[in-house]
Amino acid sequence: MTEKKGTYYITTPIYYPSSNLHIGHTYCTVMADAMARFKRLAGYDVRFLTGTDEHGQKIQTLADAKGVTPQAYVDEVVDGIKKLWATMEISYDDFIRTTEDRHIKRVQNIFKKMYEKGDIYKGEYEGLYCTPCESFWTESQLVNGCCPDCGRPVQPAKEEAYFFKLSKYADRLLDLFENNPEFLQPDSRRNEMIAFVKQGLEDLCISRSTFDWGIPVPIDEKHVIYVWLDALSNYITALGFEDDRELYDKYWPANVHLVGKEIVRFHTIIWPAMLMSIEEPLPKQVLGHGWLLLGGEKVSKSKAAKGKDVVDPVVLIERYGIDALKYFLLREYTFGQDGVFTNEVMLKRMNYDLANDLGNLVSRTVSMIEKYCGGNVPASTTEDDIDRDLKAIATGAAAKVEAQMDKFAFNMALEEIWTVVRRANKYIDEKAPWILAKDEEKKAELDTVMHNLAEALRIVSILIYPFMHTTSREIRKQMGLWFADVVWEDAFTFDMMYGEQVKKGNAIFPRLDIEKELAELTALVEAKEGPKEENIPLELKPEIVYEDFDKIDLRVGTIMKAEKHPKADKLLVFQVKMGTETRQIVSGVAEHYKPEEMAGKKVIVVANLKPRALRGMESKGMILFADNGEKLEIVTTEAEDGNAVS
Repeated sequence: MTEKKGTYYITTPIYYPSSNLHIGHTYCTVMADAMARFKRLAGYDVRFLTGTDEHGQKIQTLADAKGVTPQAYVDEVVDGIKKLWATMEISYDDFIRTTEDRHIKRVQNIFKKMYEKGDIYKGEYEGLYCTPCESFWTESQLVNGCCPDCGRPVQPAKEEAYFFKLSKYADRLLDLFENNPEFLQPDSRRNEMIAFVKQGLEDLCISRSTFDWGIPVPIDEKHVIYVWLDALSNYITALGFEDDRELYDKYWPANVHLVGKEIVRFHTIIWPAMLMSIEEPLPKQVLGHGWLLLGGEKVSKSKAAKGKDVVDPVVLIERYGIDALKYFLLREYTFGQDGVFTNEVMLKRMNYDLANDLGNLVSRTVSMIEKYCGGNVPASTTEDDIDRDLKAIATGAAAKVEAQMDKFAFNMALEEIWTVVRRANKYIDEKAPWILAKDEEKKAELDTVMHNLAEALRIVSILIYPFMHTTSREIRKQMGLWFADVVWEDAFTFDMMYGEQVKKGNAIFPRLDIEKELAELTALVEAKEGPKEENIPLELKPEIVYEDFDKIDLRVGTIMKAEKHPKADKLLVFQVKMGTETRQIVSGVAEHYKPEEMAGKKVIVVANLKPRALRGMESKGMILFADNGEKLEIVTTEAEDGNAVS
């Protein structure tokens, strides 16, 4: 029986139900699920929360376009999300929806507490608004005139609003980051947030009055509570804060908020400041994971729609099984870093690790016990150095897995498990039981080999349970352990099996023909896209006349120098020589080009564009790039510097 070790509260972000989820959302939830299952197995009282963020202008716009109410729109999408998590056997304890009464009334109470504290005031907001991101931006924060987060156009907005005095908490936030480094990991994210706070925090707009799909402000029902106060509060409203405190007092503060790196700022600046305002404890840790990339870009709903790799988790599960997909997501990527997703990488990982290593070990072990021992796990009566090495590696793995899981290093935890798997496969080759079976005097040694292989698989079945519980159960069923509970402490002990009846089943991970699978997956994508239509008119901006175009002065220039912007990861700062003049131009292309790649390139510049500041640095012009759907391609020429382009 596993000893109870206290509570453990883990959360995912609440997902925005604008459309179906893709593999990127699955990645985050699979990580949280694996940790929740691991902590339960290790003896913790776990609370695992996920859910959906359902308010905002974008939802209202989508619902209007579809001719349904916002509630009807989100109900349909949320139903699909819940079905996906059921298909993936995600073991959440609660699913919070921001349209639920329990959330609405508690958010209103939080607003009132902050207002009564003097931390909320009414004012007027005038700025640039990105509807998809539900975010306001200043002119200097834009990248090439667009939202710095999603790259889409922004619109001027001016309206009456309530504001949270976020700036009041800047010093306390800096103290949090600098004196409690474990609060935000990895360190690269923490350093970004320290720099962001040091630039100066503006007070936060927390209400809107130009649409009504949201939680009414309790002191002014002409306003609805704006996205982040509504959404971030879910982590405590789901625990009953503050009208039903039983769960709240038991599980808060959260052990871990698991979030994508793009929303780290909201979870580590806005959310802690809100909690400081209402005088509640802060979460113990926020972990910002990296992105899954397709063609160098983050997997997104639009990107998923036009790629050739299948990113629909339901399709992948139907073809390869839940555990194969979970294993790939957890094994392939390093927590905190971006990783490239392709179907080919996924299939190779499944073949090498699951079919060749684990599947082959199970099949060989069960077959040999059936063949050499009548299907019963024998006792072990001999031992040599090879046996001792296998036992040491097998019984030492659990502690190493625990250490890696404490660091959210899922890939390394699985590597520790696969060290046992690979060692057991090597053990078979070293011991050559097919040769031992030919010599009656070697019967005791043969029995020991079969016993030790069964023990190694028993331990593996425990170690993989948090990551691949269905596979764990299948291994235990074939090994005659179907009756025994999975107990974490049993992974530290060898020689627990004797007399179990093994029974070979289907291959747990059949070997894949990768070329065939890739062809079929591509065909699935193309079938979904439908037949290609020809001569489809482009979606263009409003027409201009020749006189408008004649106002644009395009000039040839040579990039003399390029360097990263000191305050913005997405910006590069160029020094461009155009004839007699050298000028500075700032472009949002750092995700597509390294500075050292750009020097010497001849480019085309919009030379008479009005100068403006981008994150504090003046930009005098615009370099032309073409979007090929995956990256920005620089437009080059062989003409002389300063020449006009017509």
